[in-house]
Amino acid sequence: MDPLEPAYSTPVMLLIAAAAVAVLLVLIMAVKLHAFIALTLVSTVTAVAAGIPLADVPDALLVGFSGTLGSVALLVAFGVMIGRLLEVTGGAQVLADTLITRFGEKRAPFALGVAALIFGFPIFFDAGLVVFLPIIFTVARRFGGPVLIYALPTAAGFAAMHAVVPPHPGPVAAVASLGGDMGLTLLLGIPVAVLAWFVGGYLVAVRIGADDTLAHPPLLADDAGDTPKYGPPPSFGTVICILLLPMLLIGLNTVVSTLRTTGTLAEDSAFGDFLVLIGQTPIALLLTTLAAIFLLSPGRFPVRESAGIVDQALGPVCAIILITGAGGMFGGVLRASGIGEALTDSLSGLGLSLILQAFLIATALRVAQGSATVSITTTAGLIASQVASEGLGDFDIALVVFAIAAGATVLSHVNDSGFWLVSRFFGMTEAVTLRTWTVLETTLGLSIFGLALLLWLVVP
Repeated sequence: MDPLEPAYSTPVMLLIAAAAVAVLLVLIMAVKLHAFIALTLVSTVTAVAAGIPLADVPDALLVGFSGTLGSVALLVAFGVMIGRLLEVTGGAQVLADTLITRFGEKRAPFALGVAALIFGFPIFFDAGLVVFLPIIFTVARRFGGPVLIYALPTAAGFAAMHAVVPPHPGPVAAVASLGGDMGLTLLLGIPVAVLAWFVGGYLVAVRIGADDTLAHPPLLADDAGDTPKYGPPPSFGTVICILLLPMLLIGLNTVVSTLRTTGTLAEDSAFGDFLVLIGQTPIALLLTTLAAIFLLSPGRFPVRESAGIVDQALGPVCAIILITGAGGMFGGVLRASGIGEALTDSLSGLGLSLILQAFLIATALRVAQGSATVSITTTAGLIASQVASEGLGDFDIALVVFAIAAGATVLSHVNDSGFWLVSRFFGMTEAVTLRTWTVLETTLGLSIFGLALLLWLVVP
């Protein structure tokens, strides 16, 4: 449902949002209520307290829940299927061994982060993370170190690319709203993402992930022997082909969409429609799952046994999917209530420089409602007229886009579905997730903003 006009003054709406977050943390961390129940309960109470009409409360809950679930459930399900197939056939071990051989044991976290940056170019954060789970766990099992020292640099790599580099939806929508150049934003976004990942992602991640008591992943067997192996492991080339397939398919979708935007390819091209279809992330992952079954099964397991293998992957992630959807529900209620609008109204007239204003508005929206993509698109729409009136060039517009993306990255917390995805995949309590993932997202976002601000100040 569309956001309502705020029912109360801005201070009251902000107080309601703060109280909702506080109550949620108490229920989950102190009372130990299950996160799915707590999120649903607090979402309902918040909707009523924020002035959403009682008859519209169910819609406000379901829109946020189903919207998040619709985008996450398929990606998580197919991702863990692919991961399980790679794990039980030894494919994840082959990739881990190759990475470690090339980079060395001490640089394994760096190697995984670099791989995430590469694969994160076309693949969304959540899809990339679930595909990489067995690789992260395999490396952690092999070297016996804290799982977060491998997991956090990898997650930060996907997060950095998702935040600032087209074809990810946030930067694409922001560039379109501000009238910038997509190609220039892409070319600038890649080095900005890589540098921000290294400074605010990798260097921070290896420090905060060094404590081996922080995470206890439910999907990580304590003994590698718990994972059955089927025949000889696949070749490194086969594993890379499986991992590159979704990247290729999603990349084709991006190319076709770009060609249509520029008028090079006709809108009614049937072949173009077909490429767009198979390049949609859920369809790309479905095709990759089928490819993994048929590429990995010869000499290892009959195809008919694949159902049992993927069943083993789906069970542990059901709770993850539900909690992630409930996190989206909470964020959706905060958006529908008009709390985000109240925040932006209070910040948009402060008379700050445009790039700082963009960062602060996006940050406020991120904290208020959780969704990074919503924060980016809303902020871009709010400042579009100001960007146009100042006559900014494409380079400066790209920097404003990065500032918006930076604000939409920081302070991931309990109203962000990604917070719950990371928390549950890596077996962290909510308090530990706040100390690790929230801190990492914040340093990553600040690094992106710092780079954008530096270029804004030094490049005429």
